Order: sequence, then structure tokens, then C-alpha cells
Amino acid sequence: MESVKRRDFIKKAGLAGGAALLAGCASPQETGAPAVQTRKKYEWKMVTTWPPHFPILGESAEHIAKWAEEMSEGQLKIQVYGGGELIPPLEGFDAVSAGTAEMCHGAAYYWAGKAQATQFFASVPFGMNAQQMNAWITSGGGLALWEELYAPFNLIPIPAGNSGVQMGGWFNREINAVSDLHGLKMRIPGLGGKVISKAGGSAILSAGAEIFTNLERGVIDATEWIGPYHDTLMGFYKAAKYYYYPGWHEPGTVIELIVNKAAYQTLPKNLQDIVRTAAARANAWALSEFEAKNNAYLQTLTQEHNVTLKKFPDEVLNTLEKYAGEVVDELVTADAMSKKVYESFEAFRKKMNGWAAISEKIYYENLSA
Repeated sequence: MESVKRRDFIKKAGLAGGAALLAGCASPQETGAPAVQTRKKYEWKMVTTWPPHFPILGESAEHIAKWAEEMSEGQLKIQVYGGGELIPPLEGFDAVSAGTAEMCHGAAYYWAGKAQATQFFASVPFGMNAQQMNAWITSGGGLALWEELYAPFNLIPIPAGNSGVQMGGWFNREINAVSDLHGLKMRIPGLGGKVISKAGGSAILSAGAEIFTNLERGVIDATEWIGPYHDTLMGFYKAAKYYYYPGWHEPGTVIELIVNKAAYQTLPKNLQDIVRTAAARANAWALSEFEAKNNAYLQTLTQEHNVTLKKFPDEVLNTLEKYAGEVVDELVTADAMSKKVYESFEAFRKKMNGWAAISEKIYYENLSA
């Protein structure tokens, strides 16, 4: 009898053990147990066109990486490289296109040699300001055209900041008439440089690290850079006497994040959204920083460093605007994609000007100092 009971116990124990084993193999949905997921982690590289840790612009790239890692709880980690740390500053477009890096933080006019129409997604002389550029890109069809332009290069463009209206630049001679631009050697890139050339000057290209020395030694007579904050940090007030406004050549320069399309498509949807969300946060942060710091440092330049602040004469601005129109006309005549993009850009600008004329323009004109 004892042996029969022992056999029954062993049999029941075996059945129980088998049931437990089967339960261990069952899905969480079948057992009601919580799911344990193994999340794939992604480690990306972001190159930039800015020097390492460059104020606002380089910081913005670092913020994007930090925010993406925080929002993804460590699932997406992005290592940021300043210009020259991994590749030369102006090779980011090719590096991301080829997959050498997954991201680049820069500005679209740097890639005019790849596609002329890229310049319309950065800044156009006498074009739209920061909020108007944001409106065109986000709500006026600009982003779809930007994506179309970058698609053959295996790239996705995402707006990620704006400098706001820049300053007109530092000059070692007064500009009282258009004739004062004749023979002027000015460091100015992009479409603005072509405008200066039409006005009888020479557009000189030089790396940021060389500008101060070139201005001080007379290699150039003038330079544009960004605005009071960055210009103060560069020390231009020590090398040039006159500080001109407004920045007709860059009224609202868009900062971009470009992403390797193939790499982006391998990300799960939540990480794709996190990349775009981090860029959108940087878009707001960068412009806010520029506005706050430019205001403070303009006071430093005029009150502490006795910089002579001067407005370009209306005659000069009107002539430069005429030349800017000619530069754009030449560009769109020669390049079909530039024509397509500019038609959208200009149609939106004209609509925005109608609203601006009765909103912000009239408000500022009647605003007391």
C-alpha cells in the first residue's frame, strides 16, 4: 500500500512539474505575466560644421543628442563631433549621404556645390525672417520640397534652429554710397557674396578661425559673421571700426539637421519621432538663445567697447536688393529645381508680407524705445 501511495505521489509531482515547465514556455499573454522586452540600442554619430562646443550652434547639436538619449531612455545615443574632429567641417553632407555618420548639424547653403537650390532652405538676401522661414517650411510646403531635393542623396532634412536677423558686418571704411562698395574685399559666402560682387566688391571665402587676422591685417576690408554675441566673442571690435546693420544678406538663417535616410528608416517609429522632437526643441531653443544674447551683447559692444553702430543708407540697401533679385533670377534660370523651390518660397513670402505689413511692421514702427 505504501508503495502504491509513493507511485501516485511521484506521478502527480511529475505532472505538476510538466505543467510548470509548459507554463514557463507559455507567452505572457497566455499566462498574464508581464512582458520582458529587450530593446535594441542604437549608437549614432553626428558631425557638425561648427567648431567643437561652438556657442549656441555647437551647443544646439549637443542638446539634440542629449535630449534624444533622455527621451529614448538610453535607446538612442548620439556622439557629436565638432568640425574637424572626425571629418573636415564642410564634408558633412557627403559623410551622411554615404553613411559614414548618421547625422550632420549645419546650414543648407554650405551644400550649394551639391545642389544650388539648397540655399533657399538657409537664407536668401532680402528674403524671409526666422518665423516666416519656419512658417514656410512647416506650413507652407517648404519641407516637402526640401525632402524632394535631398532624397537623391539618401538624406532627410529637418529644421533645427535659426539665427534670426544677422548683422550687416564689420567694416574698416564707411559705406555712404554704393560707390563705397567698389573694390571692397569682404568675407561673405553664398548668395550674399554674389550680390557684393555685382556691387563692384570682391567676395572672399575664409574659415572662421582666419577672419580676425585677415581683417586686422587688411587682407579683407570687411566681414559678416553672425550677430553681436558671436561677433563679440570673435573680438571683431578690435579689428574694425564700423558695425553695420541690418543683415540684408541673412535675415533669418535656418539651421538644419540632416539624417541618413537608410539609417533613419531602420529606427523604430518611437525613435524616429524622438529625433524629430529633439530637432524641433532645438529649433525653438536656438532662436531664443540668439535673441537673448544678441540683445545683451549689443549693449556690451556699444557701451563698453565704444563700437560705432551704423545703418546702411537706404540707397545702398535699395541697390543691393536690386542686385539680389538679379542673382536669384540668374540662379533659377539656370537650375530647374531652384526655380521650383523659389516659386514656392517667393509666393509664400509675398503672402506673409501682406500680413506682416499690418501686424509686426506697424507694431515696431510705433513702439517706443
